[in-house]
Amino acid sequence: MKVAILGCGAIGGVVARAVRDGEVPGADLVGVVHAERTDPPGLPVLDVEAAIEQADLIVECAGQRALAELGPSIVAAGTDLLVVSIGALADDALLAKLRDTGPGRLHLCSGAIGGLDVLAAAARMGGLSTVRIVTTKKAPTLIQKWMDEPAAQRLRTAVEPVELMRAPARAVTAAFPASANVAASVALAVGDWDLVEAAVVADPKAPLTSHVITAEGRAGDYRFEVRNHPSPANPATSGVVPHAVLAAVGRLAAPTGAFA
Repeated sequence: MKVAILGCGAIGGVVARAVRDGEVPGADLVGVVHAERTDPPGLPVLDVEAAIEQADLIVECAGQRALAELGPSIVAAGTDLLVVSIGALADDALLAKLRDTGPGRLHLCSGAIGGLDVLAAAARMGGLSTVRIVTTKKAPTLIQKWMDEPAAQRLRTAVEPVELMRAPARAVTAAFPASANVAASVALAVGDWDLVEAAVVADPKAPLTSHVITAEGRAGDYRFEVRNHPSPANPATSGVVPHAVLAAVGRLAAPTGAFA
């Protein structure tokens, strides 16, 4: 399977080099679509048109805006698309374009969390009455462009945990596009954006990035807690994410009977 990577940052760079080095059986790197002025060393660089023409699968690691701008043309051309920036799919129209129009197929990466299969099964069995996810990260990594300078400075100098937002998953995903893809993943798993309550907490002392998911329903009560080390290259994301992407690429490139 020929693979192109859209984006070459903390996630895409790791994925591209691993595929290039033969670490994913059945997958060959054709190149990366890279928006920066300086090309990443040791990696072939393509424009998006060449990537669509040459690749069987394009792996999106470039953020929600890039997915919204480029994703529809990728699947419309018949190329499969693996999405990391799940939060962009809070836009129902974009989700429909990527999922329903084809002929390229849409695949989603679980990223920094697990338990999505159980939540989907529980939602199918009589539904869920409550679903919550609380994401806690180091305070400075949660500074957003929409914050004014006093709010940003409070996060830089915080000494205690601060809850920045608690709202339905769709709103939190829009407000924290680089940090709340996990909330979007939970909402998509249970099939209800309005049911999922998401919270974002800034903790200056947090040694790890944590995601605590709780749910209740007819099938049972569930609690998942994931605590990831931040990426050394970008503390706003978890270091495990590119390896979740590589696992997903591996399952698509050479199905072996592993869990989907």
